Amino acid sequence: MNLADKAERRLLVVELLQRKLNQTRLAEVLNLSRQTLHNYRECYRLFGVTGLLHGYSPSRSVSEERQGRLHVDKRRPGSKARELEALRRAEKRLTAEVTQEELAWDGEAAARCALEEAPLEEVVRVDQPSRQTVAEQASPEQVPAAVIELPYAEHHDWEASRYAGIFPVLLVLMSQWQWMQRLSQLFGNGWRIFQVFVLMAVRNIRSIEQLKHERREEAGRLLGLGRLPALDTLWSWFHDVAGKSRAGALLKAFFADQIRCGLVATRLWFTDGHLLPYTGQDKVHAAWNTQRRMPMPGQTNLVTCDEQGRIVYFDIQEGKGDLRAQILRLGEYARQQSLGTPPVQVFDREGDGLGFFSELVRRRTPFITWEKNANPARLRALPAADFTHSVSMNGTDYRLLEETKACLYPPKTDPDPDPDPDTGMAELAHTFDLRRVVLWNLRTNHRISVLCWDADLQWSPQEVLTAMLSRWGASENTFKHIKGRHPYHYHPGFGLAESDKQDIANPQIKGLAQQIASTQGHLAKLYKQQAKTQPSFNRDGSERHNSRHRRLAAAIAVSETQLKQLQADKARLPERVNVTGLSDYRSFNAIDNEGKNLFDFVTSSVWNVRRQLLDWLDDSYAKDSDRVDLLYAIFNCHGWVRSDEHWVVVRLEPLQQPARRYAQEQLCRKLTGLGARIPGGKWLRIEVGHRRFCSFDPAECLQIIGPAHQRRHRCNRADSRRCAVTASAASARSGRR
Repeated sequence: MNLADKAERRLLVVELLQRKLNQTRLAEVLNLSRQTLHNYRECYRLFGVTGLLHGYSPSRSVSEERQGRLHVDKRRPGSKARELEALRRAEKRLTAEVTQEELAWDGEAAARCALEEAPLEEVVRVDQPSRQTVAEQASPEQVPAAVIELPYAEHHDWEASRYAGIFPVLLVLMSQWQWMQRLSQLFGNGWRIFQVFVLMAVRNIRSIEQLKHERREEAGRLLGLGRLPALDTLWSWFHDVAGKSRAGALLKAFFADQIRCGLVATRLWFTDGHLLPYTGQDKVHAAWNTQRRMPMPGQTNLVTCDEQGRIVYFDIQEGKGDLRAQILRLGEYARQQSLGTPPVQVFDREGDGLGFFSELVRRRTPFITWEKNANPARLRALPAADFTHSVSMNGTDYRLLEETKACLYPPKTDPDPDPDPDTGMAELAHTFDLRRVVLWNLRTNHRISVLCWDADLQWSPQEVLTAMLSRWGASENTFKHIKGRHPYHYHPGFGLAESDKQDIANPQIKGLAQQIASTQGHLAKLYKQQAKTQPSFNRDGSERHNSRHRRLAAAIAVSETQLKQLQADKARLPERVNVTGLSDYRSFNAIDNEGKNLFDFVTSSVWNVRRQLLDWLDDSYAKDSDRVDLLYAIFNCHGWVRSDEHWVVVRLEPLQQPARRYAQEQLCRKLTGLGARIPGGKWLRIEVGHRRFCSFDPAECLQIIGPAHQRRHRCNRADSRRCAVTASAASARSGRR
């Protein structure tokens, strides 16, 4: 990379820091200060790629620019680096002052301190807009902000809720994914059903009908709905949202915003198809079930993930789906996003094909995949001395050998091809080279090959192999985890319509194929009988006309003629035929995926937030194998909710283990520091403690509660002990005794 270019240097620093490189050594190599590296990383985390490259401030719309000019006198002067430094100082001071043995963290006081040091609305990547801003940005189709019901509009004191653990997900969605802004603009009051979908996705509630078993008051209070309504009202909310037919616009904005703001990685994209089964009585296209190794009625969800398992893109297609066309669309989609270096597409053997590889090379789309038709005998015959590279991954050692595979793809077999309508010239054969990396597993002594075209990225064989082997963890395990922990297969509101794809495999081809197979089997028997039969001769030396050998030869000639005729007839038939006009044919139906796309939008958002929360737990919880269980333990925490005119506060019950409790507290501090704000001006805060504890400093307890209530008062301590004033009074009483 050109380190003289500031943009490339900043992107390189962020990528290396994400790979856990030593920050001090990296600063020495790049001749930068550790403070600069820290600012690059924090600006990328808060403002995305745009903020990292363009002065730490994201791009703004016309209405935001107008609001900025109106309130320019109210903004603080100074650079974002100084504000990040002030925010970090405040966080360090809070960490130094509040330890695990001292008072539990006072979220309101910490938030006030952070606001005094550096205004959170200027530090957070995108602030939630006011009602006036939403009204200005809304199109004529969108619902005016004046009639939108605000979340958490009801004011109440501390109320218990069994669902307090899902508040971290809501807080991150509202602060980094522009949750309320996007949903309010597209669906108006339809944001309410999306809040319910978040509850279902986090708590693994498999259908809307199962919500009848949930605590309506506790769930509705936590979601900002006041009370979770009955099932008929929930279904009316869903049908109102699905009837707007805006799932496509929602997903398009969601996917693009993730890439633009750096919430997903763009180095490697892993794409795979997953079965969405259909168990109804209507006739639909069949998809492939990998576990059963047979076709089943249903759809295929083509999901694209990054290196960390975050969902970048998904598309639900009829039947088996078209993985190759999806890979080509992803390459074009990456170019539309102006990513600079295109992401490398990684896929399995289903995409193998010389024509497909030729199209990828023509479109300058780098890819890595397994070689499907590799010769195992040739791979085993390669000498061990030629495997000069080595790599170790997940406790397994591998040896590598790199070769070059020359490819020639003739686009047409016709000797007189038609000219290309764009260029007016006949399309010529495409010649290109692919890299072949042979993988030798030293533990199993198994060899397999990988094909790669890196578009001049100059990846080493170790990087190619690591990318290919990472596909299982980044793609397959992601889907299995989603399927087990979240309602991934749920399809709310099934709707069916006649499909545009009414073509089927030509049944005549199947019949001819059976005849060809039968004729070939009969020919094989005749060949074997002829080989065992000797010709018979007359006395004059001529062969007898009625000999068994001659009869077999005549039968073979007839069968060979029939076989050639059958093969010619099969070659002339089209592979697929449209049977819409047949009277005795039942048409294929297409499943309406409007509701499924809306629900999967929520599932993908929750999954990506889960991945973000795991990254934030990395600094405070060292057990890698137990970090996922810790996060789900936080999701299942009970707690209390309080809402007033300025704050929505959620207090989680502390976990029992000291290490887990410390990580829980640090995560809550991190989430509160995001400065999430909802329409209406309320700030969101989350903390750890007990409802019976107060949030005051122990030294102020005597002045606030008075001496008459010292004996009953308990302050907000992490270890559930009495405050200083009460403890001193208790010691005095024990001395009198």
